[in-house]
Amino acid sequence: VPSHLMPRAMSIILTGVSVASVCAAPIGAYVGDIWGWRASFKVAAIVSAVALLVQLVTIPPLPPIEVRRFRSPLDVAKNPTMKVALLVVLLVASGHFAGFAYIRDFLERVPPLDKELIPLVFLASGMAGVFGNLAGAFLTKHSLKAVAALPPLLIAVAAVSLLTMGASALISAIAVTVWGFAFGAVPVGLQTWMVLRVAPEQAESAGVLMVIAFQVPIAAGTAFGGLLVDHTGIASVFVYSAVATFLAVVTVLLLGPNRKT
Repeated sequence: VPSHLMPRAMSIILTGVSVASVCAAPIGAYVGDIWGWRASFKVAAIVSAVALLVQLVTIPPLPPIEVRRFRSPLDVAKNPTMKVALLVVLLVASGHFAGFAYIRDFLERVPPLDKELIPLVFLASGMAGVFGNLAGAFLTKHSLKAVAALPPLLIAVAAVSLLTMGASALISAIAVTVWGFAFGAVPVGLQTWMVLRVAPEQAESAGVLMVIAFQVPIAAGTAFGGLLVDHTGIASVFVYSAVATFLAVVTVLLLGPNRKT
């Protein structure tokens, strides 16, 4: 894929991920209701095998962009701008996963929403994430700083809305939907910044760092959110989400991408 089309390509791939995330749960539940829960795993295994075969058949051999060594990602991480980008990823991802993992509990306790309506809220959030992917690709063409700063800002606004106006079922549903839209735009912008702008000659190593920077806060953020819920109540996770994502916004505005980085 030509470098100038990379944001669009990533958006298409991530849109597929979002659509799959939205569709997988109801399809799995439907299959489980008809044939039992083991059938859901069998179907998932078959679909995964088909996806692997399609990749083997359709993806051509690609030469490496760089000479890879075990230390290559560590060498890329020494780049000062890459350190800033990694910090932003850690803040955004930890803020997102610390809070979003407990939104269902929040919706059951605070508005409170009927249990039949909560899946619809998550469906709206997931579909909004699809449009967030597309919006992220569009913004990337015009301002990399905007696409790196606006999504975490929207997440912070959504978290604050849940904290201050979450007793309203309508506002809670809107906030969760906005949250889903915002996080849908996050991977496109941050990956474009880290891979194409900061280290285009070391794109593979930068991609490895991107994955690591997301995986660590997925585990740590969710675990930290659980500790907050256990010790200080469910509202505290949204306080952390708002603070972490707002710090990410400030970091992007002060140290984030410009026309050269």
